[in-house]
Amino acid sequence: MTGSTEAGRSQHLSAAHHAVDGVHVVTPRGEIDHTTKDLLQAALLDQDDPSSEPPRVVADLEGVTFMDSSGINILISANRHLTEAHGWLRVAAAQQAAQRVLSLVGLDTVIGCHPTLEQALHH
Repeated sequence: MTGSTEAGRSQHLSAAHHAVDGVHVVTPRGEIDHTTKDLLQAALLDQDDPSSEPPRVVADLEGVTFMDSSGINILISANRHLTEAHGWLRVAAAQQAAQRVLSLVGLDTVIGCHPTLEQALHH
């Protein structure tokens, strides 16, 4: 692992990020909704090393206690952006509430969703 930095903080969400073997790991904690979506988007698309090609990002959702359609839209947008750059986005360790939303909208069939961070990093 390399260094960890705090991407930002809002009233209901914080997002830390660090790199593991060239993979950008974003760890949001709290609630993802319309008031916090910009923080999540910035964290997912803010690469510490812009020369890192292709961009690979894991959203570790273990600390996410709530996610509405705003979070889904951000994940779709980030996935599209990263795929266009020949990279990928994976989701790890989503708690039951977030996993249910991912499953209900079928996003778990578009973005790789893994039960642990370790599996998301090495799948």
